[in-house]
Amino acid sequence: MFKDFRKKFIGNKGFYKMVMSMVVPMILQMAVTNLVSLIDNIMVGRLGTEPMSGVSIINQFVFVFNVTVFGAVAGPSIFGAQFFGKGDHEGQKYTFRFRLLVCAMIICIAAVICLMFGAPLISLFISKESETAQASAILQSGMDYLKIIIVGFIPFGIGQAYSSAARECGHTKAPMAAAMSAVGLNVILDYCLIFGKFGFPEMGVRGAAWATVIAKTFEALVVIVWTHSHPDKNKYVIRLYQGFHIPARLMADITKKGIPMLVNEFLWSLGMSIVMQCYSVRSTEVVAARNISSTITNLFSSVYIQMGACIAIIVGARLGANKLKEARDLDNKLLFFAVVAAAVVGLITLPISSVFPKLYNTEDTVRSLASYMIIIQALAMPLWSYTNACYFTLRSGGKTGITFLFDFGFTWFLMIPLAAILSYFTNLDIRIVFAVVTFSEVVKVAIGYFMVRSNVWVKNIVNDI
Repeated sequence: MFKDFRKKFIGNKGFYKMVMSMVVPMILQMAVTNLVSLIDNIMVGRLGTEPMSGVSIINQFVFVFNVTVFGAVAGPSIFGAQFFGKGDHEGQKYTFRFRLLVCAMIICIAAVICLMFGAPLISLFISKESETAQASAILQSGMDYLKIIIVGFIPFGIGQAYSSAARECGHTKAPMAAAMSAVGLNVILDYCLIFGKFGFPEMGVRGAAWATVIAKTFEALVVIVWTHSHPDKNKYVIRLYQGFHIPARLMADITKKGIPMLVNEFLWSLGMSIVMQCYSVRSTEVVAARNISSTITNLFSSVYIQMGACIAIIVGARLGANKLKEARDLDNKLLFFAVVAAAVVGLITLPISSVFPKLYNTEDTVRSLASYMIIIQALAMPLWSYTNACYFTLRSGGKTGITFLFDFGFTWFLMIPLAAILSYFTNLDIRIVFAVVTFSEVVKVAIGYFMVRSNVWVKNIVNDI
C-alpha cells in the first residue's frame, strides 16, 4: 500500500530538482514582494492605529486590483504555457500582446473607480462604533495613501504581463532578481520618507505610498529591460511591437477561456474584501488586527501560492506537448508536495504569532487579536494550499468555467453569507466568527478533490490553433 502511495504521490530526485529549480525563484520573488509590504506595514504601524487602519483599508482595494491583474494575465498564460510546450513562439507573442491590452484596460478602470469613489469605499470599512475623530483620521490617512498608490497601478500591471511571460518559458530567476533588487530600495525609501530621515521630508503614509510606487516602477523596468535584451531566451519579443496583430480565432479562444478567469479573480478578491468588511463592523481594532495578521500570513503564503503557479506551468507545458499521462502523474506529485510544504510553513508560522504583533505601535487588545488570527491562518494553510493547487490544475487544462464556479461560487455563496450572518446578526466573539469562516475552506477541499479526480482538465487546448 505504501509502495503504491509513494509511486503515485512522491517523485524521484529528478522531479524535485526540476520543481525546486522553477518554484524557488518564484517563491523568493513573491516573498520579497510581500516582505516589502510587511516592512512597509510595520513602519506605518509605528505611526499609530489610525494611519495603519487607513492604509490597511486601501490595501484591500489594491488587493482587488492586483488579483484582477493576475486573473487578466492568467487566461493568456494558459495558452502561452502550452504554446511554449509546443515550441510555437508566434503563438506566445500573440498571447503576450493580448495580456498587455487587458492589463492597460484594468489599470484605467481601477484608477477611475478609486479616484471617484475612494472616500465612500473607505467609509464602508470604518466601524460605526468609532469615535468621530478616529473615523476622520482613518479616512484622511486612507485618502492620502490612495491618491499616490494609484500611480503604482501602471508599473505593476505592465510588470505582471512581462513576468508571467518570462515564467512561461521557465525563466523564473529574472523576475525574482527584479523583485529582490526593488526590496532594498523600498525599505530605504520607506525609512526616509515616512519618518523624514537623511534630509528627506517626513511624509507619513504618503511617504510609504511613494516608496512603494518607486520600488514597483524599478522592479517592472528591470524585468522589461531583461526581457528585451535577451531575445534568444524570449523569442516571442522579436518584432513584438511591429504591429499589434492578434489572430481573430486565437483572440476569441483566449477571451472565451480568459474572461471567466478575470471575472473570477475580480469577484473572488472583491468577495474576500467583503468578508473583511463584515469583520470590520465589529470594531476598528478588528481592522487593525486583521491587517497585522494578513501581512505576516501573506509572506508565508508565498510558498503554496507559487506552488500552484508552478503546477500551471509544468502541467500546462506537458498538456501542450500532448503528454497527457505524464501531466496527470506530475500533477498528483505536485499536489501532494504543495500540501506538505504548506503544512511545514504553517508550523513555522505558529511560534511567530505571539512575537510579530509586538512590532506595532497599537493597543494590547489589537495585538492579542492579531496573534489569534495568525494562529488560525497558520492552521488553515494546508487547506488553502490544496484548493489553490486544485484551481491551477483545472486551469492548466483550460477548464476556466469550472474554476469560476470553484472560486467564485464558494466565496459568494458560502463564505460571504456565513461571514455576514455571524458578524451582523449574532453576538458571537469575533474570534469564533473568524475561525468558522476560515475553516469553511474544508468544503472547498472536498469539491476540489472530486473535480481534479474526474480528469476533465487533462486536455491539450492549443493542438488545433
